[in-house]
Amino acid sequence: MVPSPPAPGAPSAVLPPTLLSSSEVAYPAGAAGEAKVLLDLVVSAEGAVLEARAIEGGEPFAGAALEAARRWRFSPATRSGAPVRARIRFALTFRPPPVDEPDAPPAAGPAGRAARPGPPPAPDEVMIRGQRTPPGTSSLTRAEVRQLPGAFGDPFRAIEALPGVTPILSGVPYFYVRGAPPGNIGYFLDGVRVPYLYHVGLGPSVVHPGIVDRVDLYPGGYPARYGRFTGGIVAGETTPPRPEWHGEGNIRLLDAGALVEGPFAGGRGTALVGGRYSYTALAVSLLAPEVKLDYRDYQARISYDLGPRDTLTLFSFGAYDLVGERENDRLNILFGAEFYRLDLRYDHGFGRASNLRTAVTLGYDQTRLPENRNAQDRLAGARVELTHPLREGLLLRAGADVMVDDYAIDFVGYTDPYDDDAKTLREALPPRTDVALGARADLVWRPLPGVELVPGLRADLFASGGATAVGLDPRVAATVGLARGVRAVHTLGLAHQPPSFIAPVPAINVGGLRGGLQRAAQASSGVELDLPAGVSATATVFKSIFFNMSDALGASGDGGDDEPEISPSSRSLGSSYGLELFVRRRLTSRLGGFVTYTLSRSIRAVGREKFPASFDRAHVLNLALASDLGRRWRAGGRFVFYTGFPRFDPDEGADELPPGAAEALAFRRLHPPRQPPFYRLDVRLEKRWQVTQTRWWSLVFEVLNTTLNKEIIENEPIGPVTVPSIGVEAGF
Repeated sequence: MVPSPPAPGAPSAVLPPTLLSSSEVAYPAGAAGEAKVLLDLVVSAEGAVLEARAIEGGEPFAGAALEAARRWRFSPATRSGAPVRARIRFALTFRPPPVDEPDAPPAAGPAGRAARPGPPPAPDEVMIRGQRTPPGTSSLTRAEVRQLPGAFGDPFRAIEALPGVTPILSGVPYFYVRGAPPGNIGYFLDGVRVPYLYHVGLGPSVVHPGIVDRVDLYPGGYPARYGRFTGGIVAGETTPPRPEWHGEGNIRLLDAGALVEGPFAGGRGTALVGGRYSYTALAVSLLAPEVKLDYRDYQARISYDLGPRDTLTLFSFGAYDLVGERENDRLNILFGAEFYRLDLRYDHGFGRASNLRTAVTLGYDQTRLPENRNAQDRLAGARVELTHPLREGLLLRAGADVMVDDYAIDFVGYTDPYDDDAKTLREALPPRTDVALGARADLVWRPLPGVELVPGLRADLFASGGATAVGLDPRVAATVGLARGVRAVHTLGLAHQPPSFIAPVPAINVGGLRGGLQRAAQASSGVELDLPAGVSATATVFKSIFFNMSDALGASGDGGDDEPEISPSSRSLGSSYGLELFVRRRLTSRLGGFVTYTLSRSIRAVGREKFPASFDRAHVLNLALASDLGRRWRAGGRFVFYTGFPRFDPDEGADELPPGAAEALAFRRLHPPRQPPFYRLDVRLEKRWQVTQTRWWSLVFEVLNTTLNKEIIENEPIGPVTVPSIGVEAGF
């Protein structure tokens, strides 16, 4: 797994080791062909290699790489300017000497680069010692996501392949996490709340992948840093500022994107700008001239070191989406969404590993509805985050934040006071101001080798429309080493959330604290295994219980005649339980892949009725494989399978049951037949050219649902939802 989210201030204060000596390694005598070796190195605070082991690659190449690596010297990793011990991964590619140049010195260079003099290469992956993945967390690096077929190189689109995630519809990037609906899942980027993750029209995420360092999925029992959501948390962390010029870009069938970053003020500051623009409207207009479909996004960041321990960063990002229909030279908006964020943060490092971040966030969200009806949210917030080691093996993480959301509905040019739809909309989304004030703290305690305990508490005060509510969320997580390469992982926690809309939509919220807070109890227990050949495996059982849910979509019921009416204001009880399996060898390996499997049941109860959630899927399977074919060709495939939604009307045939057969009827309600299962196959093929040591370009062909399969929803075929992509990517 990859490291946990950096401590406050770490993105700009933590720098990885840099190789000072030459990376050239003599080609082993008697060897033949090309080979890749991946090394795991521990670099001391003085820059020496303390430990070295080969986690990929065979002999005699692995032995030659290890012998050379033990003599290498690095400039050490630093945290807040102080040198620290670090663990890194370093790739070497051995190439035989050209046959027409017998006297040429055989050498090995960093992965994908020629062995020739130049700037020392950066390590493939970096793990700062002391930062670990929180218990129960699934993470994917961008390097892996690039090789995942069907994700189109987008870290956020890869979430659906993780265990515990249940898709609503193939290709549509909305999902349930351990039974929690989309509206109960929180999205964050660098700790900043994001209203939605994906563009319309099966588009990519609203954040350029070049700025995303890692995406973490917390399905439950997450750290106290995250709150105000009773489902899972999807947290993206941006790449640290880099003090050299670099960039990347891509052109695909439906959109184009670019990102560039460079230093200024003698390297004390860095500036980044990136974004994407869709020309989908041009393609759609050829098939349906009356339809307009458009999206775009942007990211901009300026970081400046005020001193050796102080950094000021201004980060802004946003997105825009629009679906409309042209009629008589007029554009009728069917749906539009946009949001913008401006985050000013000040990071101060004090002591060897202590960091304090103070930040202020401003934002604007808007959803455009038909007939010029716009929902708007103007928001402002502030937060303080502290990471401080109390002593060896005991780390304190604490923070406080406040967020103010000002919601309004704007009826542009629409003044009919008797319009029933407008009245209903005003009642469902009344203008109001919501305030959320929170404080949290947890301890990362390592009392014994191989044992980590993380007790924590989060408290939130919610205020809206004269009403108030308090949520107290105790949480605890534990990792216990049972044997070498075997760990037990447990999480337990409570979570509170105000009423939520069925899906994350900007500025759409179902109305303050009416009906009270939603609540959830989340628990999981699992085992992690480190297997040979770089393979890891995790098996987890989980149980989530939901109280006072505003899940009108999942609790839509099963069609019984005596079923209570479901509305957006209705509340329900719910539960979800199951088993998750995750077997993985990094997709960046010469031959890598993973298997994720989720076996689960999700139940809802309204009044006296209990039934499966409308989007309950009993089985979800993802099988991915990626391979290095040589000569810079890579290919991969992903197989996706899941069972259908419940479809049976339990009252059908109820008259044929004998008197007193209430138990049989209740059993039929809980175990109805389902829609037919669905499967698809995604493929990816890439050819890469290395122009110089730092410049490259590649041609990528990728298709989601090459099998052209249709999904059955409510006995009607949908699709096929097939997304082809041919693109050119480049970077320096």
